[in-house]
Amino acid sequence: MGAKLRVYKRRIRSVTATKKITKAMEMIAASRVVKAQRQVAASTPYASELTRAVTAVATGSNTQHPLTTEAEKPSRAALLLITSDRGLAGGYSSNVIKAAEQLTERLKAEGKEVNAYIVGRKGVSYYSFRERKVVESWTGFTDNPTYADAKAIAAPLIDAVQQDTAEGGVDELHIVYTEFISMMTQTALDDRLLPLSLDKALAESEETAKGEILPLFDFEPSAEDVLDALLPRYVESRIYNALLQAAASKHAATRRAMKSATDNAEELIKSLSRLANAARQAEITQEISEIVGGASALADATAGSDK
Repeated sequence: MGAKLRVYKRRIRSVTATKKITKAMEMIAASRVVKAQRQVAASTPYASELTRAVTAVATGSNTQHPLTTEAEKPSRAALLLITSDRGLAGGYSSNVIKAAEQLTERLKAEGKEVNAYIVGRKGVSYYSFRERKVVESWTGFTDNPTYADAKAIAAPLIDAVQQDTAEGGVDELHIVYTEFISMMTQTALDDRLLPLSLDKALAESEETAKGEILPLFDFEPSAEDVLDALLPRYVESRIYNALLQAAASKHAATRRAMKSATDNAEELIKSLSRLANAARQAEITQEISEIVGGASALADATAGSDK
């Protein structure tokens, strides 16, 4: 076996091993995304109904509350960015980071200081490399988030919203994550959680109700106390739903990236196999030529000795 043929054979073995790994990762991501889809479907109705309840309290009373009241001159906003702990997911993390950068620039253009809260090692690494300040970060659970993780994230954000801006509090709370639409489509978007936009919330409630008669609420002991009780539940449920959406999107992106890598490996194996066959044919042709040349030389030598 010639040196060139050995090189091709070695590369084929290497690419075949890589193909097995990417195929296994594709299958694992496919199984995980199904579970994540079910969790998203299970959590979305709760978050929607809670938003409807908050909207009903806000529109049915004149209570001034951080959940629904716009600051006269907002000066500081909290930004929660949800990325992934791992790579091998195509442009998943880079797309959501790009959306966060665009939101940051927009908030700064409005004269607001931005306090960053990061979920996922990719986002933490991005901000750390650029030496940007991060108020708080969380890692290690983005592939399979739980409600306890959402509560841990929501706690400092709720405290920041309830504090005065002079003491380090914020006037607004924004979240940037990747929305899971389908196995082939995931969209990075930003959403303002607080203060709640009543017009948008009412539109979403009407869309969710789809012609149903909305319930009437009595507030006991008062609308302000109800809003105080609903504030942490609202933030936690929205963050939990966003974490699940992001997890499903990440698994779908990983599956798509690994399928592309597997397909590319198959194409590379075919290309290397053609090159290996061509090299082997060239070696066979060279060996035949050497045999024919040797036989011809031997015949000529024998004929010369007979003379």
